Amino acid sequence: MGNVDKRNALRAGAVTAAATLMMLMSSPAMALTRDDGDDPGTGLSVAQTLGLYVLLPIVLFLVIAGLTVLPSVIGKDKKK
Repeated sequence: MGNVDKRNALRAGAVTAAATLMMLMSSPAMALTRDDGDDPGTGLSVAQTLGLYVLLPIVLFLVIAGLTVLPSVIGKDKKK
């Protein structure tokens, strides 16, 4: 049983080391170099960012949850 634990620990260490090396090798400094045809748009305002990344997912969740619950609510009314 101890041999299996050692093997799993060694495997986890190897995966962690490989992931760390991959992160170190991919340098974020390359992001500063512009590519040909790169045409970034204007940035988002705070309101646009909150709407896109906070409000829109909440609204979509509520709509999907409502559509999921709706058949069971309608089914209860028919049984009465």
